[in-house]
Amino acid sequence: MGSFKKTFKQGVKEQSFKNGVNNLIKKQITMNSTAISIGKTFTLGGDLTVNRLGYGAMRITGKGIWGSPKDEGEAISVLQRAVELGVNFIDTADSYGPHVSEELIAEALYPYPEDLVIATKGGLLRTGPDQWPVNAHPDHLQKALEGSLKRLKLDQIDLYQLHRVDPIVPAEESFGFLKQAQQEGLIKHIGLSEVDVDMIKKAQEFFEVVSVQNVYSVDNRKWEHVLQYCKAHNIAFIPWFPLNAGNVASQDKLKQIAEKHEATVHQVALNWLLNHSDNILLIPGTSSIAHLEENMESISLELSEEDIRELNSISPQ
Repeated sequence: MGSFKKTFKQGVKEQSFKNGVNNLIKKQITMNSTAISIGKTFTLGGDLTVNRLGYGAMRITGKGIWGSPKDEGEAISVLQRAVELGVNFIDTADSYGPHVSEELIAEALYPYPEDLVIATKGGLLRTGPDQWPVNAHPDHLQKALEGSLKRLKLDQIDLYQLHRVDPIVPAEESFGFLKQAQQEGLIKHIGLSEVDVDMIKKAQEFFEVVSVQNVYSVDNRKWEHVLQYCKAHNIAFIPWFPLNAGNVASQDKLKQIAEKHEATVHQVALNWLLNHSDNILLIPGTSSIAHLEENMESISLELSEEDIRELNSISPQ
């Protein structure tokens, strides 16, 4: 009987997680007679609808995002568990490992679920742990794209993102290559990373920009104007580094709200992002199933208007 109860409770917990993501926060939170509605999905490029809480596959590599993970089996289990919990948007890059992240995604998930969107990136080199020199020359991008297609076992990348605009290579050359690759059917949609509004507009002269991936969090809103531009033009905004741990003042406020809701600081930070703008797609990364499940639980937080005002008042660094 004890074994049955344990199995039953585990099943209920797993179904609760999956329901939470599949319903991805299409919820009405009534606070002081004001309802806050958080849309559950976002549609990339008009035809790829994904849940707004996705998964970032950078951390399933070795230390310094270099080489294989310490526990490859755990990394594969994390990827499989993410999909079980309703994740249908996974972000990676050829430079994660390098190559390791893409290879593990294919090993864990191929053949892919019909609704799974895999976004990858090109434009960085790897010369060692935590070393990320930029190379967005068309010759390198061609090699990177061909490698990603092979490792991911795909004929077309759903979303290919320029990892960085190269300060040496004219942006027009990088954009021209991406436009050609899209016309050849190797890329379905194109996104950018770490760009300002002027660079987005320049890229839009070559192709439709469907996503922008910039560093952004409740305590680092340097790119707020880019987020608002993206929102106005129905472009997905994908924040990376969703919590600036070095901002002590913000950590105190986040901790207070987290304790109030019996949640973690990271969960509160993720929930704030989902509340903040409906074009935000989240890609929290982890190499731990426990941490993955904790991240997925962030969608169930019901922050009050007072909580939101307090978080909005944080002075970004």
